[in-house]
Order: sequence, then C-alpha cells, then structure tokens
Amino acid sequence: MIYLNSFLFAGVVCLICQIVLDNSKLTPGHITSGLTVIGAILSYAGIYDKIIRWCGAGATTLISNFGHTLYSAGLQGYESSGFLGILTGLLSSCGVAIVSVIVFSFIFTIVFKSKD
Repeated sequence: MIYLNSFLFAGVVCLICQIVLDNSKLTPGHITSGLTVIGAILSYAGIYDKIIRWCGAGATTLISNFGHTLYSAGLQGYESSGFLGILTGLLSSCGVAIVSVIVFSFIFTIVFKSKD
C-alpha cells in the first residue's frame, strides 16, 4: 500500500505544479522555491513527518523534502548548540546534497551540449 501512496502523493504534487506552471507566469524556479518553502512550513507544523510515514519515498524524493531537511537540521542544531548551531546543523546535514548537485551539474554540462 505504501507504494501506491508514494506514487499518488508524488504524482498529485507534480500535477498541481504542472497546472500552476501552465496557467500562470511563474517560472520553474518560482515553483521550486515555493515547494521548498512549503516543505519547511509543513515541517514546522509537524505535518511533513506524517506525510513521510504515510508515503515513504514519495515524500522524500520531492524538492519539498529539501525544505523539511533544512528546517529539521536547523532546529536540531539550535537545540544542541544554541543560535550558532543553526548554521552548523544546516551545513552538516545539507552539505552533501548541495555539493553533489554542484558536482553532477558540472559533469552534465561537460558531457551534454545545450541547444540554442
């Protein structure tokens, strides 16, 4: 059942984003930023953890999970080390993801040619 929940959740989120993208003047960058903020807000409200338990990987592969990860890491760093722990918490948990995105983007730009 978790496979179905995962598929449906990710599919509905992508469907909503595609409808918004097609019917508004928002760019993909706006949609991506919005999903990250929505993920952080849902994490703050305690809803995103419930969505992850209900959907599994369907909720952890979307960009909204990055907002959830940022919020959770910042909160955990604050609880362990105070105000400066926010920065160290963010860097320790999200650093690998950010570095891997930069490295893979660099590799893809070398391998593939863009069309004008």
